[in-house]
Amino acid sequence: MVDDLYPNLSSVLATYRSSYPQMRCVAEMLAKRLHDILDERPQVDQIAVRVKSIDRILEKSQRMGYTNPLEEVQDQIGARVVVYYNSNVEPTAQAILANFQLHEQRVHEIPDPRIFGYQGKHFICYLPPEIHTAAQSPVDFFELQVITLFQHAWAEAEHDLGYKAETPLEFEEKRKIAWAAAQAWGADAIFDEIWRSRHLGAT
Repeated sequence: MVDDLYPNLSSVLATYRSSYPQMRCVAEMLAKRLHDILDERPQVDQIAVRVKSIDRILEKSQRMGYTNPLEEVQDQIGARVVVYYNSNVEPTAQAILANFQLHEQRVHEIPDPRIFGYQGKHFICYLPPEIHTAAQSPVDFFELQVITLFQHAWAEAEHDLGYKAETPLEFEEKRKIAWAAAQAWGADAIFDEIWRSRHLGAT
């Protein structure tokens, strides 16, 4: 299936492997920039910047129907900022975006109120010119995610059990994961409500 979708697969793999050192350099520079921006901001739990593995790039390209993965996959470099509470997401995102040029915004929300799943804010940003030049970056964009602790924990476990599963999940297993997503949503709502009540005087 992969060979059918990418008849030039060996060329794609060789190109990506050769560019990996520059990508790692970009990731390190971005991580430092994000730490500098958020150094004094409260309720930031962690900042991580990663380079997407070639397996993940090919998997995403198959899922999305891409035929030129090294051009079409915009999150080859991804930054994730994890904050404590829902109320921290928007101001933290805006503090970061004040320092980067935005290309595209993607809000991951479930339109059906009866369904629970991943929620978060994703942004596609241009690499700062000085980082692009210093690292000789082969890519122009990076993905920024700003999510809560509970969404981060749920997404990591769900991805490991779902996308990485050797066999498709059974019906009851999917129901259990959906139940866990509902618990993460509820925990986010409760902790945010308490924090807002105690620190902002809001309910």
